[in-house]
Amino acid sequence: MLFAKNSDRDPNEAQCLDWQPRRGHPAGAQLRCTWIAIPQVRATHAVLLSRPFWMWGAEIGANEHGVVIATRRCSRASRTRRPG
Repeated sequence: MLFAKNSDRDPNEAQCLDWQPRRGHPAGAQLRCTWIAIPQVRATHAVLLSRPFWMWGAEIGANEHGVVIATRRCSRASRTRRPG
C-alpha cells in the first residue's frame, strides 16, 4: 500500500509512525476522551498513523482494510457571491 499527502510543512520536520494493533474490548468499556467518555466498540482494527513529532493524534493513516484518512485545512472565511 502506498499513500501520500502534499503538505506545506518544513521538509526536515520529523514524522512519527504509530502502529496500533487490532484490539478487543470488554462489553461496557468506556473510551476516555479529552472532556468526555464514550462507549468503546468491542473490537478495533489495526492502524498505521503518521503525525508531526510535536502533535497529538494523526494527520494521515490507514487501517488493515486499506481505509485511508488525512487532514485538510478548512477555511472559515465565507465565500458568498455578491449579486451582479
